[in-house]
Amino acid sequence: MSDRARDWDFYLRTVSNSARDSNFANDPASDPSLLHAVKKLCDFCRQEEKSSEDLVARVYPHINKLFQRSIASLSQSRSSNGILLLVILQFFLDFGEVVLHDADPSLRTFFRSCLSREFADPVVAEATLDFLNVNKNKLLSSFPNLLPQFFPLLLKLIAWHGEKLEKPFLKVFPGLVSPGSFLPLFPSLVDLPILVVALEKVERSSGSLIGSSIASIQKSTAPEMLLALMDEAYTGSTIGDGGGDSESEDSSTIDVADPLFLELLKDENDGLAERHWTSPGVAAVLQAAINSPQSDRLKQILNMAPRLLDLYFTIALRDANNSLICALIPILMTRNSALFPDKNYMYELRRRLLEFMLAAFQLSPDFIALLKKPIIDRLGEAYDSPEKTELALQLCWAVGEHGGGGGTHKDAARELFESLELLLYENLSSSRLGLRQESAVSSDNRNFRKSSQSRLLCFVITAISKLATYHRELLPRARVALGKVAGSRISDSRVWRRARDYLGLMNEPAICLSVLGPSRPSHGQMHYPGTVNWNEGGTKMIAHVPFYILGEQEGPPFHDFSFSDILPRR
Repeated sequence: MSDRARDWDFYLRTVSNSARDSNFANDPASDPSLLHAVKKLCDFCRQEEKSSEDLVARVYPHINKLFQRSIASLSQSRSSNGILLLVILQFFLDFGEVVLHDADPSLRTFFRSCLSREFADPVVAEATLDFLNVNKNKLLSSFPNLLPQFFPLLLKLIAWHGEKLEKPFLKVFPGLVSPGSFLPLFPSLVDLPILVVALEKVERSSGSLIGSSIASIQKSTAPEMLLALMDEAYTGSTIGDGGGDSESEDSSTIDVADPLFLELLKDENDGLAERHWTSPGVAAVLQAAINSPQSDRLKQILNMAPRLLDLYFTIALRDANNSLICALIPILMTRNSALFPDKNYMYELRRRLLEFMLAAFQLSPDFIALLKKPIIDRLGEAYDSPEKTELALQLCWAVGEHGGGGGTHKDAARELFESLELLLYENLSSSRLGLRQESAVSSDNRNFRKSSQSRLLCFVITAISKLATYHRELLPRARVALGKVAGSRISDSRVWRRARDYLGLMNEPAICLSVLGPSRPSHGQMHYPGTVNWNEGGTKMIAHVPFYILGEQEGPPFHDFSFSDILPRR
């Protein structure tokens, strides 16, 4: 017998003995030689080209039985089973067709039974991401719903391990996005910092996260039993005995019955669920996060989450269908003012949210008409807070730039125009934005809010003018609205001057269309306002030229060129 054959027999006996009743039957992973034996058997099967199928058929029953025993022993095992199970799963993926083994149930069992317990183990976490990357193409083609179903578990993995595993996770991330996970994935990415806080508090109250499935808490039809089980699992006492001192050292511990806690720590995608940001438990956790020093893990995820959101939005604009993007935008508007309270994090995320929203409107202006109700609602909230004011500003710009959804959406454009009118008149009747008593705020705050009001008015005036230029039936109402602003002479001259300029433009329809008209092709003819096609200068009049010297400049023109310098010569 050759050395190779002897090695094969030795490794096969090792696996066979572990698969049968033995000293290690209750905990196969505790046998240090077993993992090596399984790896060597898999290598033999890959290397033997002629007899590969025979070898696979001989070893498969033992490896399959070993997989089942390892899964069954997880709750009692003191050793990590993750690496062993990943090697076995690789065997199933490589040779499943030979032995007619469907790897899908085995993969799901690994995620539910093993990774849910061992995601906090750095070795298992790294090996899992490596396994997913090596088999990415096969998983996406043969099991396209696997990663989207377990994206909450993989987010827990990256939230716990942070930047160390960012590169391999970014390679896996596109596989998490599917039609079924697209919408639920967005709030989960936005709430990654809160997930870190929740995991850290569970660890402080219950010990190491390795070896216990913290997401086993599910919504139950028996709330009393659920509360009892959670109390026992997380405090070591039961509801009945009232054990433990109510004055815990960690007064900000998350209430495990809180709906957001249940939603954050789940392992599987069960659809888009409402995140209860207004609950007292969440408010307490966020306040504690503000008042206490940030952990290294939290700092890392605060830096990583915007990068993950960048990738998500890139995939969305490239691959997602219009119905999903249209459904995402109202969620995005809601979450714009509900973010983890870190100043830099809020800035980075809000910038990305607004940029994606405007990019989506640019790709499909019809969204503005379809989403007129949430847009009107957000315009009505422009007074509430600075972040809502900024959202309203961007929405004003989008409504005007894209003509309220286009020429085929005249009813929607009219309703949006009326909402802008209302916002304009409300601001004209008030000298400040969202103030209660002017004396109750400092001079700096007063100046800031006054500046915000002027900026909002400028955006609203421009949006009204653009809408009326696009939908000419709105011109009479636009002239009335702009006339009131121009005649108001409010303290900020930029506002009434802009209204006066737009009124002057409206007296010259062709020039007004050139400056304020739609930027997208209309009636089959390309039209770009505010730009000059100099190649046409030799044969037709260029209506845009005067507006190169406007720009609120007074006095003689500041240019010193002649048309012969810029028009092409024949």
